[in-house]
Order: sequence, then C-alpha cells, then structure tokens
Amino acid sequence: MLKKFFNKEKKNNLIDKNILIISLLIHAAKIDENYSEPEKKIIIKAIMELNKVGLDEAEKLLKVAEKKEEESNQIVEFTKEVKKYSMEFRLKVIEIIWKIVYSDGTSDNYETNLVRRICGLLYISDKDSGIIKTRIHGLSK
Repeated sequence: MLKKFFNKEKKNNLIDKNILIISLLIHAAKIDENYSEPEKKIIIKAIMELNKVGLDEAEKLLKVAEKKEEESNQIVEFTKEVKKYSMEFRLKVIEIIWKIVYSDGTSDNYETNLVRRICGLLYISDKDSGIIKTRIHGLSK
C-alpha cells in the first residue's frame, strides 16, 4: 500500500517538474505576444522527446502548463527546476527556446533579452547560447 502511494507521489512530482519546464517554453513563445501554432508544435514535439510520451499526453501536459504559465509572472520559478538538471539538459532547453524564437524567421529584442536572462539563471554562457543560436538560426533560413 505504501509503495503504491510513494510511486504515485513520485510520478506526480515528475509531472509537476515537467509542467514547470514546459511553462518556461510557453513563456518564451509568448514573449513576443504571438503564441503561434508553429511554436505550439515545437513545444509539443519537445514534450514528447524529453518525456518519452505520446501526442495525447503531450497535449494534456501543454494545457496544464499553459494554465501554470498564465498564473505565474516570473521565470525564476520555472528556471529553478531546469537548473537542477545536467548542463546537457539545460543546453537542450535553450536549443528548444531558440527554435521557438526563430519559428517565425526572426528574433526581436524581447525574445533575445529573455533568452539571455534564462541563460543567466541556468548558468549557461553567452558563448554556448550563441553557438546554439547560430545553429538554429541557420536551420530556420
């Protein structure tokens, strides 16, 4: 009985952590006040890849994270969770964010500033972010 309870609690904690990470991606997509379908598709694909879940589950997680993002007014809550992961994972999150930024072909000052703030909170260097940005921007052309 207790084992079942703790397994369920562990699963709920994982879902809560995923919601915070997904909320960060949504926040990045909304920063230019244009939360578009291509951005949602990038986020859903990322959810599926990072969490090893199917489309239905990814869409459910997206809906919950959208609500969470609307209720929050700071990125620190979201980045605090991402910061607990390996540097490789954090770089992957920044890669996804750059894909979101360039999904419309350009990046504006608000988007660039947000990525820079997120990188600072995740202890990712400007150099590493720049390398990822250059690679993603090259793919978006």
